[in-house]
Amino acid sequence: MDNFTFYNPTKLIFGKGQLDQLKAEIPHYGKKVLLVYGGGSIKRTGLYEKVTSLLQEMEAKVFELPGVEPNPRISTARKGVEICKQEGIEFLLAVGGGSVIDCTKLIAAGAKYDGDPWDLVIKKAFAKEALPFGTVLTLAATGSEMNSGSVITNWETNEKYGWGSPVTFPKFSILDPVHTFSVPKDQTIYGIVDMMSHVLEHYFHLEENTDFQDRMCESLLITVMETAPKLLQDLENYEYRATILYAGTMALNGILNMGYRGDWATHNLEHAVSAVYDIPHGGGLAILFPHWMEYNLHVKPERFKQLAERVFAVDSKGKTAEQAGLEGIRKLREFWTSIGAPSRLADYHIDDSKLEVMADRAMANGEFGNFTKLNREDVLAIYRASM
Repeated sequence: MDNFTFYNPTKLIFGKGQLDQLKAEIPHYGKKVLLVYGGGSIKRTGLYEKVTSLLQEMEAKVFELPGVEPNPRISTARKGVEICKQEGIEFLLAVGGGSVIDCTKLIAAGAKYDGDPWDLVIKKAFAKEALPFGTVLTLAATGSEMNSGSVITNWETNEKYGWGSPVTFPKFSILDPVHTFSVPKDQTIYGIVDMMSHVLEHYFHLEENTDFQDRMCESLLITVMETAPKLLQDLENYEYRATILYAGTMALNGILNMGYRGDWATHNLEHAVSAVYDIPHGGGLAILFPHWMEYNLHVKPERFKQLAERVFAVDSKGKTAEQAGLEGIRKLREFWTSIGAPSRLADYHIDDSKLEVMADRAMANGEFGNFTKLNREDVLAIYRASM
């Protein structure tokens, strides 16, 4: 494995009834608070009222930015930055899922930047400071509650990119599984696919001597696959929600991938698709990841064989590494299909009419991927196979 330095300053507050911890955490940072949330589900569930009541008890002066989109837009982040600068915001509180948190990260950094916050996303500038922010998580999926990464869409130009900075870790994140009870079945499915995809992105790397990291990745995948079908039959089961919520955080907080760098090409492929078609991120990953795996099986067949044997219980006796690997990919696709995830881009009414546009977006920064580099021909081949 490579040398590494692990850094994660986020305070994780997990479990039932932990929302009251807001009163202990926020006063460290100030009383002018920008509350960021999405389409209104937190009002339907009563979470909004609970959060605002706690803020009132702290005598906080609260400003609001509702309406953060599922693929958060730069236009919304710009509104938040403007509020922060005009009102002298001291702390931001994101209440929602990964999209709300991702948007909040850009607002926090943009509030301390003199130019257009899109500069930070396209790496024209680097975020050197940010307003402090915390999160109250309502969806198990992205892991954004305990990492510094963010993904933002520019709908006007059909661009969607990931970015991040050491200054964009949440100060704290409150994870109460009860707050995820109301997540609909389809969004629960997308979240499950997303967290599994994060683990798979880690898993496909070229370093040696990562036995412990491999086992951590494999155990997380197995646990999610064992829990997911039970959760989808009982969406308000606390134990199942807690397991999936914790798994989503662990999948992308840096602990699984110490000592190596994963691939991350499939995420780039999906970002290009959803930048053009605005489909759910988890749905896009369910479609694309098995095709990326099939396309790159030849790079390191033994890695695919190991995954097939350990996670999908493939009996590789008498089979080549490629044959065992293909069976593992088939079982991954079957699992995702069994829980209701899409398997073809056609499921979202996507045809090849904008294939070149998607490829343009995917190739915006040149060849990509760490397990193997993808060029434009590779990208087009994977998209065509996914149709």
